[in-house]
Amino acid sequence: VQAGIEVAGLAEGAPQVGGYKVHADKIKRLGIPVYTSHTVLRAEGRERLEKVVLAQVDAKWKPVPGTEKEFAVDTLLVAVGLNPCDELYAQASAFGMNVYAAGDAQEIAEASAAMFSGRIAGRQIALNLGLSHEPAPAEWEAKLNILKSRPGATTPRRAPAASSGVFPVFHCTQEIPCNPCVSVCPQKAIKLRGPEITNLPEFDGTCIGCGKCVAICPGLAVTLLDFRQDANFPLVGLPFEIGRGILKPGDFVKVTDVDGREMADAEVARIQDLKAASTLLVFVKVDKSLAPSVAGLKLYAQPQPRAPEVSAAATTPDDAIICRCERVTAGEIRKAIRGGVRDMNQLKALTRAGMGACGGKTCQTQIMALFRAEGVKPEEVTQNTLRPLVMEVPLGQFANARKKAGRHPGFDAGKY
Repeated sequence: VQAGIEVAGLAEGAPQVGGYKVHADKIKRLGIPVYTSHTVLRAEGRERLEKVVLAQVDAKWKPVPGTEKEFAVDTLLVAVGLNPCDELYAQASAFGMNVYAAGDAQEIAEASAAMFSGRIAGRQIALNLGLSHEPAPAEWEAKLNILKSRPGATTPRRAPAASSGVFPVFHCTQEIPCNPCVSVCPQKAIKLRGPEITNLPEFDGTCIGCGKCVAICPGLAVTLLDFRQDANFPLVGLPFEIGRGILKPGDFVKVTDVDGREMADAEVARIQDLKAASTLLVFVKVDKSLAPSVAGLKLYAQPQPRAPEVSAAATTPDDAIICRCERVTAGEIRKAIRGGVRDMNQLKALTRAGMGACGGKTCQTQIMALFRAEGVKPEEVTQNTLRPLVMEVPLGQFANARKKAGRHPGFDAGKY
């Protein structure tokens, strides 16, 4: 969106967005629809992508007939989650070796959790090697557990009690490890409601209207409410990170609540450029009854999908590529399954599915779905043998090759 790309929508297979609510909310406030319990059935085009078909899924993740939606698009971004690269760690642990993991090899979590887990692992390794006599403090583990915790409870938003002066309004209602607004306030007037970093923020003190809390919030979930010029039509300062020059004073924009619902048309009174944070603070004039609930600006009209001319089939077509690394199709895999293959290693040998750079992480879930579709229970399938990359071995070592030194970059004849 910041690069000027028009986004038709987001499709999420789960009933709710798995990430932080504030990030989903800021997308919806722009006018971009989020289709939960939906999946992509087809991506079609001749020389390039021309359209994408979505469909709603039921509780068993099966597409619901008659719910197809077709969008005319030229780009489809696919994100299906992450798996930790922990094969080497798992095998070493199974053999009783003293090994440590950190970051995404330990668990897929928030970036700050990944960095902090490395700090703990480093202390543990130093202790094991006798280079340190101080174990990682217990509070480090407690902090790590908070940083990598999933989104917590969502509570109703508290309406601000004040109706004069200037003060921040917080539109975050979900407990997540986040407190930059607390640390950036020069007046120390923003505090958490409890002792944990996951507690929600609240305003308690004197505000000078600097806007730093608005600019620093990664979820764009803080607004600045200013009654000083007009008590009946106060100014609402909204964070804006789409681009400079798009809005100017005197423009009329549609303002929305935290969930992206349109509230009113409002005039842009002024724009403050907080260059240090690469954020604009757009002040709009709104009726006092609406001002505390205004949370964003709607920039885009929601695209209206149409029903596809041909109902989308729920079955993956035979020409669909399942293993993208080795270009193995669903038809090739189905043929092997119908031929009696029940071992992922045998399937790899026959079709090369799972033999690519990702090690089968991308296609294994889809292959298992094909097994289930063919009536094969998951417990009947032998999973891939883990073969993590430990070190690079030149092919010449297997052939006992002898070459003159310097014939190949990095080749050392003395090793052969």
